[in-house]
Amino acid sequence: MLQKESNDGERRFNREEEEEDDDDADGRGRDAWERTYADERSWESLQEDESGLLRPIDNKSLYHAQYRRRLRTTTAARIQKGLIRYLYIMIDLSRAAGETDYKPSRMVVVARQVEAFIREFFDQNPLSQIGIVTLKDGVAHSLTDLGGSPESHIKVLMGKLTSSGDASLQNGLDLVQSLLNQIPTYGHREVLILYSALSTCDPGDIMETVQKCKASKVRCSVIGLSAEVYICKYLCQETGGSYSVALDESHLKELVFEHAPPPPAIAEFAVANLIKMGFPQRAAEGVISICSCHKEAKIGGGYTCPRCKARICDLPTECQICGLTLVSSPHLARSYHHLFPITPFGDVSPSVSNDPRNLPKNCFGCQQSLLNPGNMPASCVSCPKCKQYFCLDCDIYIHESLHNCPGCESFRHSKSVSTAEG
Repeated sequence: MLQKESNDGERRFNREEEEEDDDDADGRGRDAWERTYADERSWESLQEDESGLLRPIDNKSLYHAQYRRRLRTTTAARIQKGLIRYLYIMIDLSRAAGETDYKPSRMVVVARQVEAFIREFFDQNPLSQIGIVTLKDGVAHSLTDLGGSPESHIKVLMGKLTSSGDASLQNGLDLVQSLLNQIPTYGHREVLILYSALSTCDPGDIMETVQKCKASKVRCSVIGLSAEVYICKYLCQETGGSYSVALDESHLKELVFEHAPPPPAIAEFAVANLIKMGFPQRAAEGVISICSCHKEAKIGGGYTCPRCKARICDLPTECQICGLTLVSSPHLARSYHHLFPITPFGDVSPSVSNDPRNLPKNCFGCQQSLLNPGNMPASCVSCPKCKQYFCLDCDIYIHESLHNCPGCESFRHSKSVSTAEG
């Protein structure tokens, strides 16, 4: 009888020990409520104020500070920029891209940021073109050719999200260097590499490939997702690109979007060139014609090349028949603001913001109040030319979308009206 009770107790003890081992394996030794908070990482959204109390982080102020830092670096000096860019996005889809330190995986997070970047890139660079290259199984695959349609790139990318094998940086560089060598001299050749692996599986000497990219004036930039890799840093130093490692998803987004504005022109490409362009007309509705870019018959829509009368679907592009660069006038107008950017607005000093007599009550742009609850002054900026005050949202909107200061424009308009009346 005693032997039976001891056996039952031993089995029960072993069963409880197995359950504890299962809990340790699933929750890393934490209770359920601990695992919930660990997954959400809610403590990262808190910060300590002056009195030692915890309060939520002001994400709006953090975003504005990042924007101001990016704005100062892009408008520090009046330099010539490359407005016609040919950019290849090289995405590492090796087995390292399946790691889950970025939720749900590195591959999904990178694809999400690339999708947003492509839309932002074409918004800021309407005369430029993008192509996508993937690295997996030791081979470089040309996913999409250079083109100006963001939707076509995004559609193909989202249908090819699988990770396997090793990444070969040399094969990717050889591929994009051969593709970008066909670009005219007035085009600025760039490669943006999103690299997840900590090594590269190459068939030859990658140092020779780096020198080939340097000789071809291909600017290579790398954003790492794991840790710093020497060959990536060396590649960026030799070709004039930038190398950085993302800390988290928000930092990754900030690093990727830094490549959306046009970079400074390379000295050899800074010579003024006359570029022959065509302005095609919109094709009539209901007309059946063969599309030169897809090689198939389509009804209505599209554009007609002014030189060879071939039909093309999207702008900007190059005519597949005669090779003429085809753009529209709005594309040229949207590229103009990169040559003459708006002067960054200055932060309002505490002495001014603390004195309600010196600070207006409303933002000059959106007419919203510049005062927090309790009539306390909120953060704001002022234009150094017209001396008008703007809120942080208007500051970002003016510099990233509007590209005109409402205060300066209203002053110029009132001055022209008064001159006409006089």
